[in-house]
Amino acid sequence: MSLPARVLLIGCGNMGGAMLAGWLRGGMAPSGFTVVDPYVEAVPEGVRLLRDMGDLDAGETFDAVLLAIKPQGLAAAAPVIEAVLGPATVLLSILAGVELATLSARFPRAGAVVRVMPNLSAALGKSPVALAGDGLSPAQTAMVDALIAPLGQGEWIGEDRFDLVTALAGSGPAFVYRFIDALGMAATRLGLPAEQAQRLAKATVDGATALAMTSEHDPAELARRVASPGGVTEAGLRTLDAEDRLLALVTDTLSDAVDRSAAMSADARERS
Repeated sequence: MSLPARVLLIGCGNMGGAMLAGWLRGGMAPSGFTVVDPYVEAVPEGVRLLRDMGDLDAGETFDAVLLAIKPQGLAAAAPVIEAVLGPATVLLSILAGVELATLSARFPRAGAVVRVMPNLSAALGKSPVALAGDGLSPAQTAMVDALIAPLGQGEWIGEDRFDLVTALAGSGPAFVYRFIDALGMAATRLGLPAEQAQRLAKATVDGATALAMTSEHDPAELARRVASPGGVTEAGLRTLDAEDRLLALVTDTLSDAVDRSAAMSADARERS
């Protein structure tokens, strides 16, 4: 798989910045990246920073262009962005709710369009990255796979599942952080100093995640193996499992996030 030689990031906020950090951490050359952002204070050394699309050199071309602006700004920005696209350019978008049909209509000059949904763990190369594309050749698909690999685990999905995967993989870290915080706060309520409880909670989740990622067993089996019959862990799991309360809570959490993602998609369709 061949990496793109020239990548343009339009916007470099929290998520765009995390993706740039992941690419550089993965060994991609800073000189291959151009960032256009009027607000970001600085970019990593070697990356070109421009404040306006008009600052690009006439006739500049890019192998990949990442849209990382606010979805509300797409309509105004599209004509300027369209000018730097060509049949060899793959346009990638992390704009929440903006569907492939909208991207294709806004950017007809692009060779292909791809929706991308990572999370902030991309900076560490540990993000799941949902992908849905239109118009990709086999070579372009391979290029996208190579570009996503430094960020974590790429997963091609049907666009009809994008709202669900957005809730799971895009919003999921926030839900995990809530659980870590709750684990520490519960220990504090029961007597541990707050800072110590949070350290232990984070270390516990870190170790458990590392084992889950490398074990031949699924998480349910790992939980069973930790719990000795009649022991401490079993007592706690009995509370979590009573009436499927944890599963019900997480299902409701994902369902609400899916509904919001779907509503944002509908709003984006109306704006387009």
